[in-house]
Amino acid sequence: MRDPRLDRLADVLVSYSTRIRRGDLVMIESDPVGLPLVEAVYERVLKAGAHPFWKASSESLTDLFMETAERHQLDHCSPLDRHAVETIDARIVFWATNNTKHLSGIDPKRVADARVARTEITKRFFERCAEGSLRWCGTLFPTQAGAQDAEMSLGQYERFVFEAGLLHLPDPVAAWKQIHDRQERVRAFLQSKSVLRFRAPAGDGHDGTDLTVDVDPSRSVWINCAGTENFPDGEVFCGPQGVDGHVNYTFPAVYNGREVEGVRLVFKGGRVVDASARKNEDFLFAMLDQDEGARNLGEIAIGTNYAIEHFSRNTLFDEKIGGTFHAAVGAGYPESGSSNESALHWDMVCDLRPGPHGGGTIEADGEVFHKDGRFQLQGAPAPV
Repeated sequence: MRDPRLDRLADVLVSYSTRIRRGDLVMIESDPVGLPLVEAVYERVLKAGAHPFWKASSESLTDLFMETAERHQLDHCSPLDRHAVETIDARIVFWATNNTKHLSGIDPKRVADARVARTEITKRFFERCAEGSLRWCGTLFPTQAGAQDAEMSLGQYERFVFEAGLLHLPDPVAAWKQIHDRQERVRAFLQSKSVLRFRAPAGDGHDGTDLTVDVDPSRSVWINCAGTENFPDGEVFCGPQGVDGHVNYTFPAVYNGREVEGVRLVFKGGRVVDASARKNEDFLFAMLDQDEGARNLGEIAIGTNYAIEHFSRNTLFDEKIGGTFHAAVGAGYPESGSSNESALHWDMVCDLRPGPHGGGTIEADGEVFHKDGRFQLQGAPAPV
């Protein structure tokens, strides 16, 4: 018998997140480990009168490819994937894995090269999303691997995942619409501002964070994220026009299953000009140097989901933690005002809540509107 929470999630993904309509061509993408959720969504898409198909991904086949592919194979971009990105109406992705570290033993240069080969598809995907001709949503299917990373039992992790999506509430869709309305107050406030400044005190041998970001409202567009592209969700973000200063990320930066600890980035003129890390520094440099756009800041965002409190080593959840901000190096979203292109999009999270690191502030045009992890705006998202 299928877990009824998967049916509730499928209903939210199809009716709310991607708004599937009769006749839509819908790609459902997942490793076979996520088959129970694939089945739930496939059934719900059929009931909506649309045309679902499952694109199977595979950890084991990815491992084989990364280990054995020749140069011309790493550089190959599938015409089938090109066709899909031009023809599907919606894409629903499940991040489901038996081993979150399965790429950790692969030369990061090979991983980067394979991603660069797909830059054309990534760019077109972002363009269609910005045009509104392609809807998509990504979510997580909880597995033992994710539970281990989060240092939870599988049962605890499942509750963490489903409650972060408010699936335990009587009407999750209504709850997400309320979250949208609260986040809209923040989005509207920020859309009128020109400069943000993120500050956090020094500690643990680092010099803290002091980052100034150009969010010129004539070019940057703030986006209210309330479960329509990521699920669970909870953030507001925009495409920055420039950035200067330095940031010491509180949590390990996780990408392709690799944890890079103690990341410090220095920005000048919008680009990373200096970088360091206590662990996996070589991987950090390999990702930053994979293409011209990888060292540019593609996104600046503030986490608003106060139902997520704990770091889980999964960016889908960690970047949404209420009381944090994250900044992504690499590709930006055109609809947010970013024109940066890259095969990389790497969100790194900094905690501003009181604790060992001492809290922090966010200023907009010199006004502190976010202090020690809480908005200072009436009606904004807040801890329950």
